[in-house]
Amino acid sequence: IIPLLTDPERHGGKAEDSFDVIIPSLPGFGFSERRTLTSSGVANIWARLMTDVLGYGHFVAAGGDIGSGVTKALALQHPAVIRAIHLTDVEYPTGQEDDPPLSDEEQKFAGLIQGWWFAEGAYAMLQMTKPQTLAFGVNDSPVGWAAWVLSFVNTGAQDNDVEAAFGGRDALLTNLMIYWVTETAGSAARMYLEDARAEGSPAARSDVPAGISLFPREAQFPREWAERSLNVQHFAKMPRGGHFAALEEPELFVQELREFFRRYR
Repeated sequence: IIPLLTDPERHGGKAEDSFDVIIPSLPGFGFSERRTLTSSGVANIWARLMTDVLGYGHFVAAGGDIGSGVTKALALQHPAVIRAIHLTDVEYPTGQEDDPPLSDEEQKFAGLIQGWWFAEGAYAMLQMTKPQTLAFGVNDSPVGWAAWVLSFVNTGAQDNDVEAAFGGRDALLTNLMIYWVTETAGSAARMYLEDARAEGSPAARSDVPAGISLFPREAQFPREWAERSLNVQHFAKMPRGGHFAALEEPELFVQELREFFRRYR
């Protein structure tokens, strides 16, 4: 998606929609150092990178999956420099006593999510509780590592096409290989544990404008679910795509970024 964002004129867009694109690597992932942080900790690093190191006075941010949590943390912790955020998924309500009751649509969605956790969520529970045990197994076997990743990627992939979810077979193998040669499967999984340990206090609501693009193979939460913790200014259901929308449907994903962020330049 980088050329689509940095040079839109060559890809059917307008010059005024171009972006400076900064895509940092999460600590504990790939070739980054193996220090594992919470989403809030990563957000603080991103804010320093963008302002103190790169010199931006303000910026917008987008993320999905773990990047969604980091992006929301940016908006919560650094609202003075974040003009708007874009997400493809959101967190679950905290279940605090003072939370408003769930609407009928939210209750229906909560039931679906409960079923998903029982059927598909075992990988997340293991990474949340025993990431180092997992690391010893998958770092010792490239086949084991591939099987682990593909087992849950398949769930969120459009048409269960794992290759397409990564942008093709070469990109899939490259992604797997980066974790394999750096032995960062454990440190990457540990971020689930660090974030789980950090939970327990009521989730703050961000006032930074938020845009949400909901792709079909993503969890289909209702708008009011997102509005519990976000200032939702854009909520669009996409015609196709999965959990890995930027790889599967780059043009559609970039179109959403352009349209939403245009008003916050």
